Amino acid sequence: MKEKRITKFFLTCATLVTGITLGVNLCFQHSTKAVVAESSETSDTATADFIASIGETARQIGQDRNLYASVMIAQAVLESSSGQSALSQSPYYNFFGIKGSYNGNSVTMLTWEDDGNGNTYEVDQAFRSYDSLSDSLNDYANLLSWDLYSGTWKSNTTSYQDATAALTGLYATDTSYADKLNALIEQYGLTVYDEPASTEEETSSEDNSDHVWNEYRGSYTTAAILAEDEAWLRFISQ
Repeated sequence: MKEKRITKFFLTCATLVTGITLGVNLCFQHSTKAVVAESSETSDTATADFIASIGETARQIGQDRNLYASVMIAQAVLESSSGQSALSQSPYYNFFGIKGSYNGNSVTMLTWEDDGNGNTYEVDQAFRSYDSLSDSLNDYANLLSWDLYSGTWKSNTTSYQDATAALTGLYATDTSYADKLNALIEQYGLTVYDEPASTEEETSSEDNSDHVWNEYRGSYTTAAILAEDEAWLRFISQ
């Protein structure tokens, strides 16, 4: 009888321990999911803010230089981690991971490369350093204007997918580069930036009817440009 009571006691303890462990695991899993969800939401917000801060500038450059603004923005998001990478921060402002030097200015940083077979490795590289975001965007357009990148031009393609495919293995060694860019373009609806600004905006810009004082540029600009400058200031102040 005594042995039965002891056995029952240990079985009860084991059941309690199992229940407690299961409860802890469930709580941990719930907490982990909550943290992951919150982190994902924060990341999406940061990316959306970053896109808003460069979208109109990218649109204009794309229209002027025969390029897909959607691809330009997606590359900036991917290469700079939505403007959070060390290379994209002041004083470098390199949002596209462009290597080499710009007007004699460069910075050396550790980066990941792909050997072409999906295997990655770390290496020190010299990257271009710019004075501003605008310099970075325009230099990107200059780079893609080379004949080497003619496969990315609007006039030589039927869609942004053709452009991202042309960049893979050429602009970046990452074998899944096009897939990553396409996913960003689709997730954030970036193709809207491939279209020219509305006729109403262009008309109002021509007659200066909607121009406001832009303290960041020290001149009158459209309200849309002022809003973009304010968005950029908020972004870099985070």
